[in-house]
Amino acid sequence: MSGTRRRFFQDTVFLGAGFLGLTEAFSGSTQVSDPQTARAIEQGRHHSPYGNHMKKDVAPRGPDPFLPMTAPDLEDLPHEMDGGVKVFRLVAEPVKRKIAPFKTIDAWGYNGSCPGPTIQVQQGERVRIIFENKLPEATSIHWHGLEVPIEQDGVPWISQKPIAPGEKYVYEFTVHQEGTFFYHSHGAMQEMMGMIGFFVAHPEKSYKPHADHDFGMILQEWAVLPNNTVPNTSAMEYNWLTFNGVSAPGITPMIARLGSRVRLRIINMGMDHHPIHLHGNQFVLTGTEGGRAPESTWYPMNTVLVGVAQARVVEFEAKYPGSWMVHCHLPHHMMNNMMDLLRDRAMETANTTDQKALAQMETLAKSVPFEHVHPSPIAANANSVPGFPQDAFMEMGMDDAVEKPETHGLPPNWSAGMMGMMTLVRVLPDKEYDEMMHRIKSTGRAEQKEHTHGS
Repeated sequence: MSGTRRRFFQDTVFLGAGFLGLTEAFSGSTQVSDPQTARAIEQGRHHSPYGNHMKKDVAPRGPDPFLPMTAPDLEDLPHEMDGGVKVFRLVAEPVKRKIAPFKTIDAWGYNGSCPGPTIQVQQGERVRIIFENKLPEATSIHWHGLEVPIEQDGVPWISQKPIAPGEKYVYEFTVHQEGTFFYHSHGAMQEMMGMIGFFVAHPEKSYKPHADHDFGMILQEWAVLPNNTVPNTSAMEYNWLTFNGVSAPGITPMIARLGSRVRLRIINMGMDHHPIHLHGNQFVLTGTEGGRAPESTWYPMNTVLVGVAQARVVEFEAKYPGSWMVHCHLPHHMMNNMMDLLRDRAMETANTTDQKALAQMETLAKSVPFEHVHPSPIAANANSVPGFPQDAFMEMGMDDAVEKPETHGLPPNWSAGMMGMMTLVRVLPDKEYDEMMHRIKSTGRAEQKEHTHGS
């Protein structure tokens, strides 16, 4: 029998099994997908558009070691092994997220985190995600960018029944792709409440050139009115902007060794596009939400546009020592909400004086508390100049309130101009880098990973 004819009969059998499994899933009161059915459906399907990554007639060898991605201010989702299956337990639930020293919001997320914890796997692995819904309403999970059987796609009523409050559902599939993907609720309003997380599929065979540091950032927007803690998911204008659920200057800086190669994975789940700019360095775009891009398509840039529901992966050589800013270049995304700095008091602009601005900032500083440093100087006749003030009174230094090992050594008042979608890549020479890693490790926090071979 020819290969084409054999595949036709195989696909016919698997398609029938798929419809049977879907019908059974819809009929039960407790939704648990059938791993055996799911595994059968995948056999002989989901071929990569770039062809089979395994050469024929060559004895396969084991996968290469890989460098885990580090997402500042987020944790990895732990897993267990069940035979050859990597098993994760994911729980959707309400969470409180401190996005600034003086602002905590009521969001929705996973396993107590918003964004959710990072799922890291390797190409070719089979995964099982035991999902539990602790939200007050139904939900589901979509595996964004991953090619999975229809029963695992996570679209309510199309591929599965909605997962009711208190209910569990088991997702299971083989990850045959590599790249930067993410998981999220397939409810639009739930997405805007924060329900997203990284799903990173490391390649079976290492990327070249390899990276020494691998970092990830999730871009989100929030509409939170003064005196409120619950985001307004119907709003079209946003007053809080975050990387990995934190707004600058509270975002943890990324630490890289001088002379290393740095990979930065960026995903966007919001309503706006974000042009992400890196100071002082050129990078190349090496991947998208579809996986690794051919090297022939790489070209130098320093600003990459990350559209809604997209992933962009850039890499650069850390050739220059210093604390280099990474930020969204949309001007309104380079600031925090100036209407909610003082809880129930709006920040005035047109007729603000230096004395009044300083008094307001000191009021905020005492409530957090932190020591506020006087903003940058202004001219004696500043109030007589049309257009004043603009940026003069937006500075809000709070070094003490956001201090952590990764901020050690930054100049005094470094945090004053850090707002919204802003963070730092700190490129340190060997001695300073080793001291920084020792400082981070001594706090009991997970040490940022560095790699010398592999991915």
